[in-house]
Amino acid sequence: MDGMGEGIVPTDITDLGHEVFQIDTRMAGYDGITAGYLIRADRPCLVETGTAPSAPVVRDALARLGIGAGDLATVVVTHIHLDHAGGAGDIAAMFPAAQVVVHQRGARHLADPSMLMASARMVYGAALDRLFGVLAPVPADRIVALDDIGTVDLGGGRRLDSHYSPGHAKHHVGLVDSDTGDLYVGDAAGVYLPETGDVRPATPPPDFDHETALASVRKFAALQPARLLFSHYGPVSEVSQTLDRSAEEITVWVEETRQAHGEGLDLDHAVAMVRERTRYRYAACSPDADPAIAEKFERLSGAVGTVEGIMAWLSKTRS
Repeated sequence: MDGMGEGIVPTDITDLGHEVFQIDTRMAGYDGITAGYLIRADRPCLVETGTAPSAPVVRDALARLGIGAGDLATVVVTHIHLDHAGGAGDIAAMFPAAQVVVHQRGARHLADPSMLMASARMVYGAALDRLFGVLAPVPADRIVALDDIGTVDLGGGRRLDSHYSPGHAKHHVGLVDSDTGDLYVGDAAGVYLPETGDVRPATPPPDFDHETALASVRKFAALQPARLLFSHYGPVSEVSQTLDRSAEEITVWVEETRQAHGEGLDLDHAVAMVRERTRYRYAACSPDADPAIAEKFERLSGAVGTVEGIMAWLSKTRS
């Protein structure tokens, strides 16, 4: 992949305070698409690995932050989609002392990624290697499987508390830092575009479920976090407003897709209709918006995958 591997330009690292650092994983060579987060606590912890080709990017960023091969204690992924956990096997090899923490529904797929990779290959075809690479297996004895509520020890009395949050994926967790109140939201609250403040739903097949997704957003609100740390992309301090907007956007996209589904439109026509009927909701899609920002927004949350996941859910529920 362009810009990946040895000799890459150093990635962006942002100090978020309290020994938390945002790392741009440079997914597919792009800036600002997927973030990993280092918590440089007594037991250093990486939240999200990014894709497999991002692993050298993350390794080099950690080195710049003083975390060498033997220093990383824990890697936690919010869920096993390849943009969040595709680098888990490679990072595990690079940091041999680290445990890899995942919800119990995703643990077996990190140990044996063959089914996950085969499914992804069916969806993405030849583009899979460019976008995500190949998830290498994580040694089973280094995987820690979380229950619906769990704890990750960061040392010195600091911890991450995990909260099961399906709807986007059946293996999704949110993580709250006991020291900062930060909530690592993964994709359960959608994606966030820092340039405009837009929030858009993340509803890919096959696991999207409307009511379950809304329940997870409500759970996040009840946790009363101090800040939301989006994997796509970055920190947000306007917690209540952003979570309200997240729930609203999920429902709007479901309603618009339901109409297209009810009219018998195929996926391409449904996407075109829903994209047109929702575009006014986003500053990134306004007529005077920077085209580069609009393009980035589509990369963060493509309308095709969003509508496709909702249509798959509608077909299962016969709504």
